[in-house]
Amino acid sequence: MPGIGAHPRGLHLYWARRPLATARAVIFSQMVDDPSANPDLFPTEQKQNKERQRLFRIIENLVKWENTTNETILQSARDEILASWRRACADNADHPNAEELFNRNKLPAFHDPFAGGGALPLEAKRLGLESFAADLNPVAVMINKAMIEIPPRFSGMPPMNPDYQAKSSQEKILDRRVGAQGLAEDVKFYGKWIRDEAEKRIGKNYPKVKVTSSMASERPDLIDFIGQELTVIAWLWARTVKSPNPAFSQIDVPLISTYMLSTAPGKEAFIKPIIENGGYSFTVKIGKPPNAEEAKAGTKMSQGSFKCIMSGVPFRYTYIDDEANAGRMGARMMAIVAEGKRGRVYLPPTPEHELAAEVAAPPWKPDAPSRGTWASNAQGRRYGFNTFGDYFTKRQLTALVTLSDLVGEVRFKIMSDGHVTGGFDEKDARSFAGGGGGLEAYADALSVYLAFAVDRCADFGNTCTRWVPGNQKVMNLFAKQAVAMAWDYPEAAVLQDVVGGFNPAIDFIAKCICVLPSGVPGVALQVDATQSDIAAGKVVSSDPPYYDNIGYADLSDFFYVWMSRSLQKIFPEVFTTLAVPKDAELVATAHRHGSKANAEKFFLNGMTLAMQRMAEQANPVYPVTLYYAFKQSEGSGDDTVNTGWDTFLEAVITAGFCVNGTWPMRSEQEHRMIGIGANALASSIVLVCRKRSSVMSSLSRRDFIVKLKDEIPKALAHLQAGNIAPVDLAQASIGPGMAIYTRYAHIIDASGARLSVREALGLVNQVLDEQLSEQEGNWDADTRWGVAWFDQNGFTSSEFGSAELLARAKNTSVTGLVQAGFVQSAAGKVRLLKSDELPGDWAPESDTRLTVWEMLHHLIRLQKQGEAPAAAMLARLGDKADAAKELAYRLYGICEKKKRSTEAQLYNELIVIWPDLVARSKEAPAPAGRPGELNLDN
Repeated sequence: MPGIGAHPRGLHLYWARRPLATARAVIFSQMVDDPSANPDLFPTEQKQNKERQRLFRIIENLVKWENTTNETILQSARDEILASWRRACADNADHPNAEELFNRNKLPAFHDPFAGGGALPLEAKRLGLESFAADLNPVAVMINKAMIEIPPRFSGMPPMNPDYQAKSSQEKILDRRVGAQGLAEDVKFYGKWIRDEAEKRIGKNYPKVKVTSSMASERPDLIDFIGQELTVIAWLWARTVKSPNPAFSQIDVPLISTYMLSTAPGKEAFIKPIIENGGYSFTVKIGKPPNAEEAKAGTKMSQGSFKCIMSGVPFRYTYIDDEANAGRMGARMMAIVAEGKRGRVYLPPTPEHELAAEVAAPPWKPDAPSRGTWASNAQGRRYGFNTFGDYFTKRQLTALVTLSDLVGEVRFKIMSDGHVTGGFDEKDARSFAGGGGGLEAYADALSVYLAFAVDRCADFGNTCTRWVPGNQKVMNLFAKQAVAMAWDYPEAAVLQDVVGGFNPAIDFIAKCICVLPSGVPGVALQVDATQSDIAAGKVVSSDPPYYDNIGYADLSDFFYVWMSRSLQKIFPEVFTTLAVPKDAELVATAHRHGSKANAEKFFLNGMTLAMQRMAEQANPVYPVTLYYAFKQSEGSGDDTVNTGWDTFLEAVITAGFCVNGTWPMRSEQEHRMIGIGANALASSIVLVCRKRSSVMSSLSRRDFIVKLKDEIPKALAHLQAGNIAPVDLAQASIGPGMAIYTRYAHIIDASGARLSVREALGLVNQVLDEQLSEQEGNWDADTRWGVAWFDQNGFTSSEFGSAELLARAKNTSVTGLVQAGFVQSAAGKVRLLKSDELPGDWAPESDTRLTVWEMLHHLIRLQKQGEAPAAAMLARLGDKADAAKELAYRLYGICEKKKRSTEAQLYNELIVIWPDLVARSKEAPAPAGRPGELNLDN
């Protein structure tokens, strides 16, 4: 298996994983000292900076995806970590527990008490640390076992399947497998065996479709297929309910979100309903529909309503919910998607294929209750989803049960084959859960990955999936962190090599296994973070639950019912309950705890206990790093602190941590800002924490503000110099603010009461706003007017009199602003010009009234055309461009408060790509003028 392989997240779906590159960078930075901590080695600032740049280059190489399995790059990082560790051992030789904690030749182990999808434990392992992953959620525990615990136990082992063993010695030498590649090859072999066995048992449920002459009568594209039997990729269904019109009350009318089958240019296809003989049927047409809007809408009238296909009478979601919960929701086949020589072939439904779906008789159905308020993601409507089995058709259930049962059966075949091929310690008859490394443990390990393939088929093979006309394939259920209702849905042919099929799932999982590190050991445990002792002496980094953002346990139930069926006999200690444990999950969900106040109290108490464990047990040499992806600001006016942040930080501090810093990690979609007002960031915030000193003094509120005003400006300058995105600026400023707050036992207000975390965050934000405002003093008068006008009006026009009055206050005039080139004044109205309206031939060298406002918005104008034009302009502006960057921060802050998301995104994106522009500007040809002489004084 050459190449890097697939991303490890493809092993099994989990929600809100941290990107691997982010985890690698944080753990490396957490364990390697800044050069300033070693004055003997780097006595001058110049030497420290040179060494710092060298370490930065290691991180830059470390985070590239193509270097994920590059042993040269990884080893250079491991060497730095070990060197830093050895210096720490020498510095702590007098520590009371030095012998226990500081073995210079053995790195401390790593621990993540909220391991979730496993990115952090995986990357700690890749950096050479023995890794311990813990989580309450059984699904997360098994994912972590598959990522960090299984591969090292069977590292370097060749495949044991009969096909590989039948090869000659020379072939085996040429086909040598390293790391977990042998494991991956066996997963593919036994996965294929499961699929082939399933074909024998349920293949009749997946018939081919025969193209008849009647189908081709109005379809020239089918003439060449007449008489042929085509392999079906998927069947497309529409849910049905009884018509609300009394005249058609016995007819099941369809709920169709779109008639479009394909919107690919030149390959358009759509469903056409035919109303006749008191009923309806479906046929398929090729080409663009006569009425595009009608075809796109299906029978859906608007958000919240459909129309009866027979009478046109509208009905609401509430009617559908009532019908479904009364057992009157059905399904009607709309089309068959088959595989042709040149792509998809769309055919009308046939009686034979409708019957094939109905005759399937599942021997088992998951009876774990699904809570309707989350399961349908539809304002509490249940739509008949009372158990998790209700999400599947009879044929889907039959397939999943068959595949799950075969996971149990294939284990015996693996054991049988292993006894023949040999290569295992025959004395080791322990299971994998029992610590074994022999044949039985190997069969257990393979079963985990094979069970994951069943789960992947469940994700793509249920009645809440979608058919995507654009790329003509099935979209899985969990495209987002919720189960959304689907009115019409595709039923993938699970036995075929298509999206949603078992074989493709196995192949993808095998590729994922190949990028898993298999050197140092790892351990995945089901442990409550509030009661755990695992962190003792270890490096700790974690991505804890985000207050009330995601209910992982509720979501995981969908997979748990299948995973438990496949693996309960192999890992009985993990699968002990009917559903995923929820009572102890640290999420502030009001429905679970009776009220919002109770939920917040539960979260605060539980998170405090978990943080106390980390603070007391973590290795004293290293800080603890905590990821948090909540947006701090919420609301307006004085109410600018999010309850999730407030409560989380309260837990961190009460637990005994001081916050030494916060830093944003660009860990979500790059160059993308999630809508203002959403409790999510373009990046995650990493809190850097250490245990607080037991001897600390108190500080007055007044002195706290004085210290904020002294330290925040320095931190702000540092953050802006590092091109931190405006969307993350307030969040990153928590670090220096909370560093002061946690430096003291208490901050006391005038009444003698303790200043709360929420109040402290409000003061940090207030001082930050003041500092951003004070930067205006460095700008020209025209720009200062632009900021004030933008704050009041944005890019909309307002009265000339107001504009002139403000201009005089800023020591300029409307006439002068028009001359400056970024203001329009006409018919008694004044407005700022948008970046797209600025002149394309603008030359800063010849501008006699050059302003910071112009520089920023011309850079935005050019950035829309591409990085190269913007970089060339940056080169012409030289050092003057720094003021434009400061202005972008200021305007972003205004946009955030005013909820102007479109403009905010422009300012945010420019700062995000600023480093790239600077790098490219150095490659740009020398400007015609002398940027250093650009005049900003007017």
